[in-house]
Amino acid sequence: MKITGGTSRRSNFRWVICALLFFATVIAYMDRGVIGYLEKFLETAIGWNSIQYGYITAAFQAAYGIGFLCAGRLTDYLGTRKGFAVAISIWSVAAMLPGAAYSALTFGIAMFILGLGEAANFPACIKTVAEWFPSKERALATGIFNSGANIGNIVVPLVVPFLTLTLGWRGAFIGTGALGLVWLTFWLVLYAKPHEHPRVSSRELALIQGDRPEHTESVPWVRLLGQKQTWAFAIGKFLTDAIWWFYIFWLPRYLQGTFHLNLRQSQKPVIVVYALSIAGSVGGGWISSVLLRHGKSANFARKTALLTCALAVVPVVYAPYAHTLWLVVGLIGLAAAAHQGWSANLFTLPSDMFPKGAVASVVGIGGMMGALGGFLLQVATGYIVAWTDSYVPLFLLASSAYLVALGVIHLLAPQLAPARIE
Repeated sequence: MKITGGTSRRSNFRWVICALLFFATVIAYMDRGVIGYLEKFLETAIGWNSIQYGYITAAFQAAYGIGFLCAGRLTDYLGTRKGFAVAISIWSVAAMLPGAAYSALTFGIAMFILGLGEAANFPACIKTVAEWFPSKERALATGIFNSGANIGNIVVPLVVPFLTLTLGWRGAFIGTGALGLVWLTFWLVLYAKPHEHPRVSSRELALIQGDRPEHTESVPWVRLLGQKQTWAFAIGKFLTDAIWWFYIFWLPRYLQGTFHLNLRQSQKPVIVVYALSIAGSVGGGWISSVLLRHGKSANFARKTALLTCALAVVPVVYAPYAHTLWLVVGLIGLAAAAHQGWSANLFTLPSDMFPKGAVASVVGIGGMMGALGGFLLQVATGYIVAWTDSYVPLFLLASSAYLVALGVIHLLAPQLAPARIE
């Protein structure tokens, strides 16, 4: 049934929707972060090595890539309300499955299923932002919900040691996985499209719909794959998403192994890294939003923010040579913050260059490419760590990937011109 509403009063309900997206992202990163934080513990409890762990995390990445591609298309087809509800139902149940695993193989299977479910989060979030926010606010809204990734990563070291102590490591997976079902209740109660929502005023609706009219029908993949703009986004994701996944799955292990920390001792360092990331996520979106409000073009605003973030990543190359814990934490924290600022702006590019009906599909294509890059790096990291006992090549890659990605984006989309898909 269509909801009627929309008075002349002032409302800001779009930010409530943004808050829902934020908490969904928090939960998603909690669910995937538990295994990374417990890796050294599970290495003994289950009995795997770095190569096997690399394959376990690669299984998540492979499924994430497959699911990302399909989820984007499914979200465009079902719409954000139904699509997001189906996705979080699947991933909440899947997040509990590692609690039943007993070997590296069964962990890999559980993580594969989790990857399939969680893949829908970002396509659905980006499509929701495109539907609920004018273009000048999208980078900020994206930065806000994207900062949920950092909050999720912060919550993991805070709650996982407690859950492991009180419920066992299996209970840690089950407890965090159940949170998604709580979120689902709020989503179903609060979400509707802006023009159908009784809590959206006519003034807010006019702001949301203030951009030029857009094509809203779903666009076939074949027409998207032929666009340079699609590949500008997708290659940018391929080159840089892998670095973020490296931090998520390997940072606790790196800090615990390098500085001989236990689960509780590694809490503060991991929390500081992701606390810094919050500022980066919101700050990166804020940079381009301010430039847009001052009359700069979307091309100038987005790429200025991307370049700023890419340059801020470079110092992380020194991390494996630093022998002081908090210097390493500072370098990685700066790089993680810059990545989140980069990601907030990169995720706005599909809504800058494509009509709303194609946004989730383009994000899905890019997410699939990002997951492919993550899959390759996860496998490579396992072998590099096992064979060389060194992280130097990995931090060298992490420091340079963003500048290379920005060069590719500018080459393929020099003006961020709208894609011609009619």
